Formats: sequence, structure tokens, C-alpha cells
Amino acid sequence: QGQLVESGGGLVQVGGSLRLSCAASTATFTTYHMGWFRQKPGKEREFVAAMSWSGNIRDYAESVKGRFTISRDNAKNTVYLQMNSLKSEDTAAYYCAADVKPFWGAYSDSKPDYWGQGTQVTVSS
Repeated sequence: QGQLVESGGGLVQVGGSLRLSCAASTATFTTYHMGWFRQKPGKEREFVAAMSWSGNIRDYAESVKGRFTISRDNAKNTVYLQMNSLKSEDTAAYYCAADVKPFWGAYSDSKPDYWGQGTQVTVSS
């Protein structure tokens, strides 16, 4: 089985930007839908963004629309999450996820089969 490895987390001030990366260990993931979730302390993991394997469909949580952008580079087996205008409430552990089945919108009850280990994002005021 392949692995997903996130990077790019860190400490940033309110209003700042970060770009998270998720590198897949095999090219198999180029045919997978990819996404990002986050988990705040004491809270359940929540959906942040997703992108279809073809790149034609993107979906975002309402709380990040207009601020976050998901993208993928299949030649590098990598998916990105560009986070701009960060708020303190964006502080969380961010997880990359993948599945052959969609897991956003009408399919949000379906959780991805593959997960990365997570990367911490802390937004300070």
C-alpha cells in the first residue's frame, strides 16, 4: 500500500499564509480523489477541501472558502493546500487523505481509506 506524507505545517501569525504539501509514495494515487481534513483539540476531524482525481471538481468547507485552495501535481504525486488569510480558528492538525470513492458533498459520510500522519498548523494572534 502507498503512503501519504504531509509537510509544510508550522507557526504563523493571523493573516499569514502557509502551503501544505502531501506527497504520495506511489503514482497509484494519481487516480485517487485527494483531500484535506483537520482536527482541532477536543474536536472531531472535519473536512477542509477535496479535489477529484481529474482535477475537475474541487470542494471546500464553508469556513475556508475564498481563503484556501487545493491543487495537485500528478507528475509529482503531490497535492497541496494553499492557506491564506489564516485565522486563529484554523489552528489544527491537518491530514491529507485519499480514496477512489468521492468523500465530499453528497458523499461526505464516506471517509477516505488512506491518511497521512498529519502536520500541525498553529495560527497565533
